[in-house]
Amino acid sequence: MTKQQGFTLIELVTVIIILGILAAFAVPRFINLTSSARAATIDGLSGSIKAASALAHAAYIVKDGSGMATPPSTIAMDGATVDLIHGYPTASSRGIAAALQNVDSFQHASGTFWLKGDGGTPPDDCKVTYAAASSTTPPVITVKDQCGGA
Repeated sequence: MTKQQGFTLIELVTVIIILGILAAFAVPRFINLTSSARAATIDGLSGSIKAASALAHAAYIVKDGSGMATPPSTIAMDGATVDLIHGYPTASSRGIAAALQNVDSFQHASGTFWLKGDGGTPPDDCKVTYAAASSTTPPVITVKDQCGGA
């Protein structure tokens, strides 16, 4: 009686087929995780922008901006000078970007923020836009979080 060693060709082919079937179902899920993570990052950024805007406005109110003859045009937030318009941060890099303080993972221009890997212009489906306050309305924050079909 001979002792069997190793696997037969049929066993190896069976294992390879099973692994192929599993990979066919798993790979699309992993690919989708990238766009989901990007969308979650954009959603998190929008929350940070809302919070930074609200904090800047609160600092403006504490400084008595609404009751002063000449309301302040800047406030200090954690050592950063933030430009204001109507008591809220402007849409510039000295406004809302300064209020955020750390935007290293994002590109921004004129109040629009997007992920750094997305090129020099913001993509249509993966960005946050901050429109500065007017004399009658607070800032408007628009979120586009589809990020490649998430």
